[in-house]
Amino acid sequence: MNNKKFFAAVVGLGLVTLSACGSSDGDGGGSGSESKTVTLVSHDSWAVSKSVLADFEKKSGYKVRVLEDGDAGQAVNKAILTKDNPQGDVFFGVDNTLLSRALDNGLFQSYEAKGADRIKTEYRVDQDKHRVTPIDSGDICVNYDKAWFTAHKLQPPTSYDDLVKPAYKNLLVTENASTSSPGLGFLLGSAAKYGDDGWQGYWKKLKANGVKVVDGWEQAYNEEFSGSAGGKKAKADRPLVVSYASSPPAEVIYADPKPKTAPTGVAQGTCFRQIEYAGLLSNAKNTKGGKAFLDFLLTKEFQQDMPLNMFVYPVVDGAQVPAEFTEYGPQAKDPETMDPAKIADNRDDWVKSWTSLVLK
Repeated sequence: MNNKKFFAAVVGLGLVTLSACGSSDGDGGGSGSESKTVTLVSHDSWAVSKSVLADFEKKSGYKVRVLEDGDAGQAVNKAILTKDNPQGDVFFGVDNTLLSRALDNGLFQSYEAKGADRIKTEYRVDQDKHRVTPIDSGDICVNYDKAWFTAHKLQPPTSYDDLVKPAYKNLLVTENASTSSPGLGFLLGSAAKYGDDGWQGYWKKLKANGVKVVDGWEQAYNEEFSGSAGGKKAKADRPLVVSYASSPPAEVIYADPKPKTAPTGVAQGTCFRQIEYAGLLSNAKNTKGGKAFLDFLLTKEFQQDMPLNMFVYPVVDGAQVPAEFTEYGPQAKDPETMDPAKIADNRDDWVKSWTSLVLK
């Protein structure tokens, strides 16, 4: 899930975010030879424990190279533009808000990964063609700065409806729906909540109530949000931000010293469920290695490694989540959801309408 993991960039925590300039490494990899390197193309929030990746490399015999390509939207668009001569073999990080764009442009080829039968039913898509494999889920939600609300003796919001009330005027910062995955998710959540005919009226109220829009998550969370570590240093003045349900545990886990409770909270009635997928690129040079890597992404070892590295939830039955993750960042109990087909039918028009309504 793009933009959300300032945590994934932390150095010295046993994470690996390898970078490569392309998929060719001198081992071969064209149709006439079998490469021993498999190249993963992803957004810049990809992270995995060194030991877990090393275990895959040892068992499979493949060396993994990772090409990080900006946020999810940028990475998907670039992958589409280069699909005839792809940068790698596997793409990880297309989510349900952008899935149709990838599928309609023929980005992936069919492959049913080993272990796909253990994926929870609610996350399965494209069951007839198996062009993508669900890997993780998370919730886009409004986060709030606990200390700010305590100091101002104000109850934090709990719902979409609350955000347009006068008490919360000029307090919320969100991301641009046309340039940011969480920004788009928040727009889709409001459309799911208020319907095709009601979401624009809702955003008119949000605009009138002083919502601030910035380009991406990094700016919104680390520069504008008063509850983040970065925001405290910058003396940010917005105590509400569109982020993730998994942001509070990150604030605890990466703090030094660690607080007993998370300094931020989640407005549970403002959440939209996001699902991330991976797929074998249509013109991958190393299809055999790519298939092995997709199988690896569904193993219990990798699925249980994800929460504290990429701050997302596993999608396979039986994968355990660390206690500190569930304590500070439980999944939303009743998030807004939307069928990928409906997103596909409406996304571009909604984003155009949103841009005209909110930014002009």
